[in-house]
Amino acid sequence: MKKIKPIKIKKEMKVSELLEEMSMAGFGARKIGGALKIMKKMLSDDQCKVFLGLAGAMVPAGMKEIIIDMLKQEKISIFVTTGANLTHDLIEALGGAHYSCDVWNDVDFSKKGFDRIHNVFMKNEVYEKLEEFFEENWEKFQNSKNIRDFLEKIGKSLPEGSNSILRTCYEKKIPLFCPGISDSGIGLMVWGRTIAGKKIQIDVFDDMKEIIDIAWSSKKSGVIYIGGGFPKNFIQQSLQFSKGATYGIQITTDRPEPGGSSGAPLEEGISWGKMKQEAKKEEDYIDVFCDATIALPLLWAGVKS
Repeated sequence: MKKIKPIKIKKEMKVSELLEEMSMAGFGARKIGGALKIMKKMLSDDQCKVFLGLAGAMVPAGMKEIIIDMLKQEKISIFVTTGANLTHDLIEALGGAHYSCDVWNDVDFSKKGFDRIHNVFMKNEVYEKLEEFFEENWEKFQNSKNIRDFLEKIGKSLPEGSNSILRTCYEKKIPLFCPGISDSGIGLMVWGRTIAGKKIQIDVFDDMKEIIDIAWSSKKSGVIYIGGGFPKNFIQQSLQFSKGATYGIQITTDRPEPGGSSGAPLEEGISWGKMKQEAKKEEDYIDVFCDATIALPLLWAGVKS
């Protein structure tokens, strides 16, 4: 039993100091403060391979620089994300942009060629540059062994120094997985080429061998889930072939009652062998119920401050 300590804000305090104060408070503040302690422990453990799962529209929301910085620190061993995040990353790498909107009329947006994601939108014309990119580089992509190889070739095809998740993973040699790539703008670009008679052969199951091998051979593993969905589950199922994760952080706004993966607490993974039985709740793993665009910047700033 620990006494609640009211949060005290000091002038020019570091984010890490703020999160330390939050860890001694209650409710969601305590969870974010506790998550920072676990993240620091996970990232400082040289025996631990860290699996990062990223769902949701995090790139359009402005989280891309944080993800790139996490990847460049060479603390993330495996990265799994959605086709949507990679599509929006590629759009920005090719010169496209996302814009904020606090008031909107979706009928008017449709007429103007704007696509809305909550209070963010982009111009539909960005897909024209995607079309050009895939036309120009199609021969490089045609003989991709698997989805990871395909994504690596996309990253390699971007100019050196591109401010891109895809390019960063290529340069840092971080395995990038996206088992649902067809469910995205990139998937539509591939489909468009194939109906035009252009061939591509990608083994969509081959990636499973590599991520399972990584999990199997890891002395320790840690997981960071931003949202849930298939990035979380793709990592989770690989951990069933290991001893389970030693550390875990999950940031989500979903609830467990409907039974979906996105709302399933990390503790549930113990029954599947996805979390180590010895892992201690709130000390080694934690569930943070918060908008990821609030929690992720706070956590990463806390790591860096």
